Amino acid sequence: MLPSLQFNLPSDVHFINCATRGPFSKAVEQAGINAISTFTPSIHQIRPDDFFEGVWGVRALFSQLVNAQDRERIAIIPSVSYGMGIVARNLHRKKGLRAGQHILLVGDEFPSDVYPWQRVCEELGLVIKTIPMPDAEKVGQVWNEQILATISEQTALVIVPHVHWQYGIKFDLVSISQKAKSFGALLAIDATQSLGALAFDVQAVKPDALIAVAYKWLMGPYSMGLAYFGEFFDDGVPLEETWMARKQSNLFNQLTDYQDEYRPKAFRYNVGEHSHFIQMPMLEVALREKLEWTTERIQAHCQSLWKGASPALEELGVLFEPEAERAHHLMGLRLPAGIDVMKVQQALASRKVIVAARGQGIRVSPHLYNTEEDMAALVSALRSALR
Repeated sequence: MLPSLQFNLPSDVHFINCATRGPFSKAVEQAGINAISTFTPSIHQIRPDDFFEGVWGVRALFSQLVNAQDRERIAIIPSVSYGMGIVARNLHRKKGLRAGQHILLVGDEFPSDVYPWQRVCEELGLVIKTIPMPDAEKVGQVWNEQILATISEQTALVIVPHVHWQYGIKFDLVSISQKAKSFGALLAIDATQSLGALAFDVQAVKPDALIAVAYKWLMGPYSMGLAYFGEFFDDGVPLEETWMARKQSNLFNQLTDYQDEYRPKAFRYNVGEHSHFIQMPMLEVALREKLEWTTERIQAHCQSLWKGASPALEELGVLFEPEAERAHHLMGLRLPAGIDVMKVQQALASRKVIVAARGQGIRVSPHLYNTEEDMAALVSALRSALR
């Protein structure tokens, strides 16, 4: 069955907006329905171990997706801000940290990757250094060069996405990681706008933290996310003291025999009540589908969609990154100067072309369910809106 037939998307709507909210597949929907319909009739059969065992499959699948090779390094989180909060909570533990060092950010970054560091800088005497989006023909190439040139012995932490959430520009994570590690800096990556649609390899990149929500390209439930935490965090400080994080917490008859010791590796970073009896089965199905579809197939399909649309967009004066500088599943279309991007988004929506106004452009984010007809509708609607 083609993935386009696995979704209950309206047939008369051109939904090219997975970067805002990924739709549930029919299988993910059914997993949620099954979980709800069986929960109460079987509630008397829930065992203490059920609070823990159902999550291990999701950890294993996510570990496989990012080639982490260790499901114990995967934590269940509710949001990117929660994951970045864990990084912020542990930065004081970094060896060699000293006042005056900087936390390196990219410009126009999503707020969840920016706000956590303001308080940390005040507490630890650090400063934020932001590398703005360059005004260049090949933005991605220049931006990566500027980031690499800025990493130095003064860098304590690098926060960078896999692809930019507004424009789809790819960052050279392997080179950034190597440079950061050469100066002892930590690296935290927000891969929300890539995981599930673009290949990521923990063994190649070696991040200290990799964080993503589940409801975009993983096409899972809202208010859920997943994170990988490297060795730096093994003995770290959790963001909350959930009882589930402690050893022997599955022994409900002994919970008041309070434990000082945490379960190993990333388990301490799980959000409280992370069992999610209704949503976890949905996320498990969603992850299995991503592994079945493969990121290579998703990128190839999206690339083929752009090949037909790109020449027409260029004729309209729309600017976008060259193929080598961007991902195929998410692309920011920079509109001619003076154009109100919100009015353009609204004009497209009136023709049932669903995209997102972000920054100085229109963010278009196709998936396997999109077709050439969707892209033709996008071009036609833009042509009308830009007159």
